[in-house]
Amino acid sequence: MSKIHVLDKLTIDKIAAGEVVERPRSVVKELMENAIDAGSDQITVEIKNGGIDYIRVTDNGTGIAREDIKTAFMRHATSKISNIDDLISVSSLGFRGEALSSIAGVSRVELMTKTNTDICGTRYVIDGGRELVFEDAGVPDGTTILVKNLFHNIPARRKFLKTAMTESSYISALMEQMMLSHPEIAFKFISNGSVKLQTNGDNEIRNVIFKLYGKDVFDRMLQVNLERENISVSGYVGKPELSRSNHHYELFFVNGRCISSTILNKALDEAYKSYLMMHKYPYAILYLNIPGEFLDVNVHPAKLEIRFLQAEAVYTAVTEAVKYALQNTELIPEETEAEEPPVRSIQPAMIIPEPFEREHIAALQASEENPYRISMPEKPAKQEFMQAEQISFLSEEARKSHRLIGQIFDTYLLVEYDEKLFLIDQHAAHEKIRYERLVRQYRENRNDSQLLNPPIIISFSVPEADTYLKYQDQFIKAGFEIEHFGGNEYAIRSVPTELYGLSETDYLKELLDILSEIRTSADMESILAHLATVSCKGAVKAGKKLSPAEAETLIRELLSLENPYNCPHGRPVIISFSKTDLEKKFKRIV
Repeated sequence: MSKIHVLDKLTIDKIAAGEVVERPRSVVKELMENAIDAGSDQITVEIKNGGIDYIRVTDNGTGIAREDIKTAFMRHATSKISNIDDLISVSSLGFRGEALSSIAGVSRVELMTKTNTDICGTRYVIDGGRELVFEDAGVPDGTTILVKNLFHNIPARRKFLKTAMTESSYISALMEQMMLSHPEIAFKFISNGSVKLQTNGDNEIRNVIFKLYGKDVFDRMLQVNLERENISVSGYVGKPELSRSNHHYELFFVNGRCISSTILNKALDEAYKSYLMMHKYPYAILYLNIPGEFLDVNVHPAKLEIRFLQAEAVYTAVTEAVKYALQNTELIPEETEAEEPPVRSIQPAMIIPEPFEREHIAALQASEENPYRISMPEKPAKQEFMQAEQISFLSEEARKSHRLIGQIFDTYLLVEYDEKLFLIDQHAAHEKIRYERLVRQYRENRNDSQLLNPPIIISFSVPEADTYLKYQDQFIKAGFEIEHFGGNEYAIRSVPTELYGLSETDYLKELLDILSEIRTSADMESILAHLATVSCKGAVKAGKKLSPAEAETLIRELLSLENPYNCPHGRPVIISFSKTDLEKKFKRIV
């Protein structure tokens, strides 16, 4: 065995840097969090070559006192906490005290800073952990940090970085998160001399969403707001039509920190369960405020995850908040004329510096270490955006003005109202009506059953019998009456009314097969979801001609439901076309 020895400080710092500095995005994240904690309300991030060669973060915060600068670059040096007890209630972002030390260990760092009490500022240069310059500098209040040649002294790490374009996209995504988590700060992101993203710092979340995602997305977002003891949930979620194929557009901010959380993803899945098709996920930008003593924010090296000490309460609050927003909005998607995709980058031809940036830029340009020139955009005027009012197609008053035009393809019912044409899928509509009846029956414990005379005798295998006995109480509550008939045979004496007339033995066996795959005790929603799958077989089929009276009855029952917009599988039940869009199609208007 080789002799054991203690590593030198430079080697230790380079190893430690791997826990904090994975790529240029990590550097930007740490420096921005420090700038936010310093009370800045204007922060500019500039990168070149994906941040691999050059990163500049400029802020107008409190700055670093001259006597604290060298200490700030020591490992575990921080102004945010002083002992282990402070971790319980920490509310700042960059509290670990490793960022500057780690970054300086794997790059060349230049710091220029000044507090409002210092007569002049300070310039400090450190390369690979070695100090090169510590001198006076004429700079305004705040801090600018330049990071050059990341991993230049660790070639093995540098070669594992992605292309400049990919690394830049990682930083761009981070900037979006920061802009959404701090709408009170005016952010600017510059890549290779072009301004890519910019916000006003007017503390309006909706303006940030509009800036980042465009009008098309913003107009299809719903506001969320819920207050509970120890938990508040606010923000915006997308209408079901604004769905994606992964969770990447679900952003969660807890006490100002963008985090990753399986619990919150599952809470959203639950809220949208009857609104989206399988393998579709919503847009969501949700903000949770939770007292620090109910969180553990120190469970992930990059601070991406946190542990909720009241996970069930958080799950319930998010689910209920989002469900309320969905249930109190008309969600009929409107088929519109295709438009150009929203422009998400801001690239003005003429760019003028902000006052605080002018001073920093002047000082940096005077430095022999920084022979570059850059111009900055003016802060744009505040913009206000209002969501379009929803038509009350479902209201009692509106129903009096509905005009049933007829049925096309023996599948879709046509209704005219308020200069719009509404198309209703008759199969999806009837399926949803049957499902809602089952839900109501189950919740009200009414046992609305149809007696079978004579009863149907069915044989259960041992696994099927075990599954039935496991969920026997739920079957009874749903409207089934099944008795042991001897041996492996059971007698079906009654079934839920909504399922009467189908092949009772087939759907019962199908239901048992589905339930046998559930590893935990089934709750109401599990039973109902599977009953809905089976009850689909009894719904009015596409291709069945309906009389006007049957169509009227179907529409009346559908529009009386809490959620008539989607079938139990998440498919849309109603869509609409406006008169204006139809006229555009026929070129009556352009």
